[in-house]
Amino acid sequence: MQHGIHFISGLPRAGSTLLAAILRQNPRCHAAMTSPLGTLFTALLGEMSERNEFALFLSERQKRAILAGLFENYYRDAHEQRLVFDTNRLWCAKLPALAALFPSAKVIACVRHVPWIFDSLERLIRSNTFELSKIFNFEPGGTVYSRADGLSGANGLVGFAWHALKEAYYGEQADRLLLLTYDTLTRAPAQAMAAVYAFLGEPPFAHDFNDVAYAEDEFDARLGTPGLHRVAPQVRHVERQSILPPDLFRRFESDSFWTDPQLNLRGVQVV
Repeated sequence: MQHGIHFISGLPRAGSTLLAAILRQNPRCHAAMTSPLGTLFTALLGEMSERNEFALFLSERQKRAILAGLFENYYRDAHEQRLVFDTNRLWCAKLPALAALFPSAKVIACVRHVPWIFDSLERLIRSNTFELSKIFNFEPGGTVYSRADGLSGANGLVGFAWHALKEAYYGEQADRLLLLTYDTLTRAPAQAMAAVYAFLGEPPFAHDFNDVAYAEDEFDARLGTPGLHRVAPQVRHVERQSILPPDLFRRFESDSFWTDPQLNLRGVQVV
């Protein structure tokens, strides 16, 4: 990775795949959907911990080299000549480690008004009526309420990402963090990308926001959730009525903590 690495993280259904699709237009950049590196990273951390008796033979320097080498080798063949953006919701919970391994790396965290995240996931599930999703362990039962409970739990798809985001937002490495809102990315993509490039210290690029189509259909099919990582050709904001029951929508309305300037204790940039 001769040109460095940055990270895309944040909340699900909040624009991370769209951001990657836009960045892919820039020949200087590599970006895509969530990579396997987050899973490999945590597995290596576990195997290098004291639960493994052979950890005795690993120094701190060796551990750092092994973890950094994971990224170097994964991206070596195809992308070492470009600026790499690796995507995973886990990265917000690993800022201290990322800062130690990659001193110049920054994190773009995509966020969205939380009730609309649940709405988007519920809409996706209902659009695949005859598919069972891995998001819910392929369970055929359940209701919109039980699905919301599962998603919002500490280890749920939304709950984990939300807690990780708060950890980064209030942590000591918060200066490495940019929060990019879904509304800005879809309503004013040129403004959003200008802010991203400025935050990264990279020269701007003239993107075509009418030709950003991207999909990982085979991967989504294996998850039983077709369309999970599908980006439409044109960047645009779609106004619609929520399909969530009103009480469920209200349940999550106060969770978008980044909208309150008084809670932004470390001055994180929110676009």
